[in-house]
Amino acid sequence: MFNFVNGNPFNQKIESAVSTGHENKRQQQQQEEKERKLLDEEDNDEVSISQRPELTEDDILYLLNEYISKRKAEHENEPKILEKLDKYKSKFDVNKFMKRNPHLTVSDFNMIMFNELSGILN
Repeated sequence: MFNFVNGNPFNQKIESAVSTGHENKRQQQQQEEKERKLLDEEDNDEVSISQRPELTEDDILYLLNEYISKRKAEHENEPKILEKLDKYKSKFDVNKFMKRNPHLTVSDFNMIMFNELSGILN
């Protein structure tokens, strides 16, 4: 009789809105935690595009020869500049260069060569 008075004539289970709200919130938190774990695991597999491998001694020597040969081709009618480029190449010490400029990439090398040879080429 009291169930009918309270609005539940068939003795159905009544869940309060507060408890279902907590269940939904808990499920959302669990889902977010799962997604965070997946994202954290995926981060280890990512490759950064901006990072390039560091140059070795052989790479630097190769790039130096290429850079100087390009500059010689640009200034083939100027013997003084050609002599200075040859002199720079013969005095070039890879170990000192690498100590002064650690963790070089190809773009770093080109910037440094441009700055070091700008006095010779101008």
